Amino acid sequence: MIPFPLLARPKGRLHTLDRYMFRQLLLALLATTGGLVALIWLMQSLRFVSLVVDRGLSLRVFLELTSLLIPSFVAVVLPITTFIMALFVYQRLAGDRELTVMKAAGLSPFALARPGLSCATMATVAGLVLNLWLVPLSYHAFRQYEFEIRNTMAAYLLQEGVFTRLSNTLTVYVRSRTHDGMLHGILVEDDRKPDSHATILATHGTMTIVNNVPRVVLYDGSRQTLDRKTGRLNVLAFEEDMLDLSIPRQSDARSRDASEMSLPELLHPDPREVSQRDFGKFKVEGWRRLTSPFTCLSFALVGLVAVLRGNFSRHGSIRRPLVAVLSVVGLLALNLLLLNLAGRNLALLPLIPLVSILPAGVCALILFMPGALPSRAARPQA
Repeated sequence: MIPFPLLARPKGRLHTLDRYMFRQLLLALLATTGGLVALIWLMQSLRFVSLVVDRGLSLRVFLELTSLLIPSFVAVVLPITTFIMALFVYQRLAGDRELTVMKAAGLSPFALARPGLSCATMATVAGLVLNLWLVPLSYHAFRQYEFEIRNTMAAYLLQEGVFTRLSNTLTVYVRSRTHDGMLHGILVEDDRKPDSHATILATHGTMTIVNNVPRVVLYDGSRQTLDRKTGRLNVLAFEEDMLDLSIPRQSDARSRDASEMSLPELLHPDPREVSQRDFGKFKVEGWRRLTSPFTCLSFALVGLVAVLRGNFSRHGSIRRPLVAVLSVVGLLALNLLLLNLAGRNLALLPLIPLVSILPAGVCALILFMPGALPSRAARPQA
């Protein structure tokens, strides 16, 4: 309960109550967002555990790679956690009769909702910063880092007893690998030269990096080269040889994903980089990125309407919170359906901002405009 002395000074009570409610709302938003993002990060990072366990990458590389996905997780869950924040905190205030005391002190619905709206506005601004700048930047860095790990670094991520296919023309087999990095029982199928195929056998070898290029120093082995033109087989025994495991840089032609592009690139796709049939998908992604942060405000207002609108019940009510949850689920489903349809029919693009912003206007009308909706007599419910 809010102590009654806080309500005794009309000049300072609004600021005091605003700070009191805003602090609880902000802590709830940070806690729910952090918890949900941590859960999603844990589930998604399991896809990359094999890079650490099977291929010998360090934990630092694993954390650096997966942490680049965190901004995109935050952008996705922020509207949902904003709704949870507004509904949970205001429902708790109502259950503790604190909202009743504030209403009895003469606070209007707007004054009661102002801390929630302030917090939702902060979430909306944070969502815009994430969607328009941080998420494309971090996701591009993630794709680039992952590509380097799976390609450039793949050469020295050799596994024991496995035929590691480094490229379409290079396959390496290692029977065993000791703790000091020594490789034993090496077999290499090298088809990088179109006119000759080489099979290399070595009793042991060791990995080394020369000018950022992975190489294997082979000891006590033989190189068998088949000339495809003459059919002649050449066999060369060696005591020491060096094999270059670098992969041809067709990687530089890696196509960018829509999530990596900036907003102008999505709204006005470059025909040289994006095929004509994908124009709709890229434009929809641009509109989604621009309008989805405003769902934070819409979802928060849905929660505020569920708690602040209607008659007071001494025993609490599950009906209005349940309706609010179902409304948010319905809005999310409608938004996903609209994004899918708009990708095929660009005439539906104007509906994307409408679905994101219109619920906020409707909820604000219901909450702040007296008589906007017919209500029952203001009598306490048993």
